[in-house]
Amino acid sequence: MLKQRIITASILFALFLGALFGLPTIGWQGLVLLMVGQGAVEWARLSGLKGHAASAYWLFTLATMGGMMWFDGSVAPSQQSLLHLAWYSLAVLLWVLVVPAWLIAGWRPQSRWLLGAVGWVVLLPTGLAMLDLRAFSPWVLLFVMTVVMMADISAYFAGKRFGKNKLAPAISPGKTWEGVAGAMLGVTAYVIVVVWSSGLYKHYPLFPGIIVAGWWWVALAVIGDLFESAIKRQAGVKDSGALLPGHGGLLDRIDALTSTLPFAGLALILQRLE
Repeated sequence: MLKQRIITASILFALFLGALFGLPTIGWQGLVLLMVGQGAVEWARLSGLKGHAASAYWLFTLATMGGMMWFDGSVAPSQQSLLHLAWYSLAVLLWVLVVPAWLIAGWRPQSRWLLGAVGWVVLLPTGLAMLDLRAFSPWVLLFVMTVVMMADISAYFAGKRFGKNKLAPAISPGKTWEGVAGAMLGVTAYVIVVVWSSGLYKHYPLFPGIIVAGWWWVALAVIGDLFESAIKRQAGVKDSGALLPGHGGLLDRIDALTSTLPFAGLALILQRLE
């Protein structure tokens, strides 16, 4: 299983790098649209939507994402920023307030369309962030995403080697506090290497600020991971899909990105509005 995960992850990362730095804007938009559409297909399944209802859900999600792309290209940047700000703000409320309370309470909503609406706040701001951050700088998007990847890798191996104390046994029995500690250490080391090699360490307090942001990123990534695990547990499935060998579905691969990328997008929009 580990070998298959590594092979799949390596291929995906190579393809991602090629797309990130090689695709024209319209090609990147198409890729993001495809990602949001696949995420909607899997979220419909987790929400319990079937048949025509599932088709209507992912088609509406796809149309909404496409409509926002069209809107971005036809209005002034200030109007575009306000629309994105609204979506990012919804995502922040979801991940900072709603999801932690949801997980602590062990809430299991029975309304399929309520879960579907939550899926829009999970998927659409993530897609927008991938567009905004790449337009600002592909390197910024790459850094934000690789911080999450480093957290995931460090947590996996630290948990395997030292994991004893369960983080949330009722939601995801495999996750441990030792894994979280490993993620913190791994991200700290990664951020220090990147900041030092780029020369950003000369700019105090930017240097320690980035490290603290990295720790915040780990916390958000854990919340995103646990939330998808809770939704899968309610749906009675192990994986969100079978698209990626060794990983499951697309949502299984990007769960931590859905809870982190919107925050980076929000920071970028707020900087523009200053």
